Amino acid sequence: MRYTHRHACLHEEEEKIVTSTVPPVRVAAVPSAHPYVTAVADPAHVLLLADPPPPGAPAGQWWPPQILLPEWLRANAADFDLVHVHFGIESYTPEELSETVATLRALGRPLVYTVHDLENPQLLSQEAHRASLAVLAEAADELITLTGTAADEVFALTRRRPTVIVHPTLLAETDRPFGAAHAATRVGVHLRDLRPNIDGVGTTATLVRAVADLRAQGARVEAVVRMNENVRDAEAAASIDLLARDAEGVTVERGARLDDQALSHWLADLDACLLPYRHGTQSGWAELCYDLAVPVIGTRVGHIAAQHPGDFHSFDVGEPVSLARAIVDATNAAWSTPGSPKRAAEIGRRRTERLGERDAVRAAHLALYRRAMATEEAA
Repeated sequence: MRYTHRHACLHEEEEKIVTSTVPPVRVAAVPSAHPYVTAVADPAHVLLLADPPPPGAPAGQWWPPQILLPEWLRANAADFDLVHVHFGIESYTPEELSETVATLRALGRPLVYTVHDLENPQLLSQEAHRASLAVLAEAADELITLTGTAADEVFALTRRRPTVIVHPTLLAETDRPFGAAHAATRVGVHLRDLRPNIDGVGTTATLVRAVADLRAQGARVEAVVRMNENVRDAEAAASIDLLARDAEGVTVERGARLDDQALSHWLADLDACLLPYRHGTQSGWAELCYDLAVPVIGTRVGHIAAQHPGDFHSFDVGEPVSLARAIVDATNAAWSTPGSPKRAAEIGRRRTERLGERDAVRAAHLALYRRAMATEEAA
């Protein structure tokens, strides 16, 4: 037994030595300072370059992404092995992105593109975004997306089949809050800064009517609508305040943008989270809710329902009956109750599952990076 154990230890040391001789893949990510991007990068094998600061931008702002500029690529070609684009392509025109692609080709550096957004949540008109998406999708050495249904849409648009790599947990090894017990079923919707893809007025109007219907039937239900202090649409914010002003059981909160920890605690106090999107593709909020065992209610836009189908309950804006039904269905599971032992146990189970999943996600990205680099070298 001693010999066997010693042999196993020696074998592990040999593997470490072999592994250490392989240099990390140096990735110029767009952006680098984003929770998703850091979550999918294996720190033992992937080196993320820091976001180059745009001239004149405040500290911490990565956009417009300098990595996509041909002059930056040429000046820094010796420092990265590939470029991986996630977000921020709206900063440039399709013609400018074509120059980016041409520069990467000339430098012999691969391009990896994760199609997070078939529809850009920052924009109302999607015409320019789709044109930019087409430029990158055609040129990319590797394409990624997060769900099988999104992959089908990417294929329909580009005739290229992306690799599906699921969205990992963003909570890492941190403790997960499981909320505080309260008497009523609490449904929350966070409208953030009312960016273009958020239907704050329509969602709030539907929620107000659904809560009224449920309370009229004797249900103990309440709703909280939260917005940031600073919003992009002051008129919509005023309408939301007016809709909820005399609505029994509905409260509007206004406050500073929540940091990650505060947001997790806000969500953990909910029996269900309502997503207010009028368009979009996938949702990091749905992933955070899954980690915190908070059921999600949303419209069937994009491919959010495919991320965690068992936790997703659909409704239609303007149809309060559908929302009332979704609230009842979403809060039926015993683990949906904040502060309960069953919520805590479900969060613990998911934590273990998700950390293992994150390791697999990182391994899949590393393999894809190495494949892209090998393909470029062969060309």
